[in-house]
Amino acid sequence: MKDWKLQPARDLGLPAEQRWRSLHRENGLLETITQGFWRVLTRGYLCTYHRLSVSGREYLPAAPPMVLIANHASHLDALCLAASLPSALRERVLPVAAGDTFFETPTQAAFSAFLLNALPMWRKNCGRHALDELRRRLIDEPCGYILFPEGTRSRDGEMLPFKAGLGMLVAGTAVPVVPCRIDGAFDACPPHARVPRPKRIQVRIGPHLEFADLPQNRDGWEVVRARCEEAVRALAAQSTLIAQPTPQETKRRGT
Repeated sequence: MKDWKLQPARDLGLPAEQRWRSLHRENGLLETITQGFWRVLTRGYLCTYHRLSVSGREYLPAAPPMVLIANHASHLDALCLAASLPSALRERVLPVAAGDTFFETPTQAAFSAFLLNALPMWRKNCGRHALDELRRRLIDEPCGYILFPEGTRSRDGEMLPFKAGLGMLVAGTAVPVVPCRIDGAFDACPPHARVPRPKRIQVRIGPHLEFADLPQNRDGWEVVRARCEEAVRALAAQSTLIAQPTPQETKRRGT
């Protein structure tokens, strides 16, 4: 057992806006309480409005570190993955969100940090330094990430090829990578939609992968990318989700 040491928060003394955008951000009491209420509200919304169903929870590690990955076609995706976690893990698993979408303005940054507990990844200037910081936090804290290796939302619901940045996080480590498949979120809230529709959403979780035997170089990253993409695509074939008409559609058909 490691000796317990009292250390100051890594974001101590940072101005509010800088702290919200920091990869070193740590929650205080207010953030913890607020995010707890937010998780209850979003889970209730997803289970009621979208009839969220989750299978494969037995494949989740009991504790961090871990990385949850999935296909990405909707702003609901990260909420669905977070709602799929047991309560013991939810506070310690952080979404990694696009900085140019969720952290661009002070209001967006405050919402993403204060409620979503998200960390920013700037797609236009995503250098090795940022990924190294995420890797260190993942292992040293330890914590978990929700990550979408496509790098952006699909515009037609079809999964895009994965990017190799995931490999830079986990190659050469024993961190479990948990593949997940989200079905129905594109129909519920596609990129062009302003208001979500009451469509069913299903999350399927698969057995985790590990990459401790791979080198931390481009060859290793490519193997991680390919194996993770294959695992998420394989889960698509196991989906049992059948599109259901909304109450409004059923009413129109009966008239």
